[in-house]
Amino acid sequence: MNQTITKRDLADRIAEKHGLIQNQTLEVIQSFLEEMADELAKGNRLEFRDFGVFMTVSRKARTALNPKTLEKVPVQARRVVKFKVGRLLKQKVSDLPLDEAAKA
Repeated sequence: MNQTITKRDLADRIAEKHGLIQNQTLEVIQSFLEEMADELAKGNRLEFRDFGVFMTVSRKARTALNPKTLEKVPVQARRVVKFKVGRLLKQKVSDLPLDEAAKA
């Protein structure tokens, strides 16, 4: 079964691996995430070689369908974050075994 890994879990692992203080590592991770969010909010593209690329894209306005009421609902145009997976990450994920639902 898959686990949920939190920011604190990652900070603990990184701190232990590199002999750092856990709180400082957590602050660095938080700062990194804030910088990423700030750059994406400016419309910039973030590229991490072999890991992937984060970018913002525009979505057009459209009409959606409420699945419960089958009522047509207008959806405004908006900007969203898109992630394109890199070569190394794609390779690591593709090596994972399939779960039962995906095999069927």
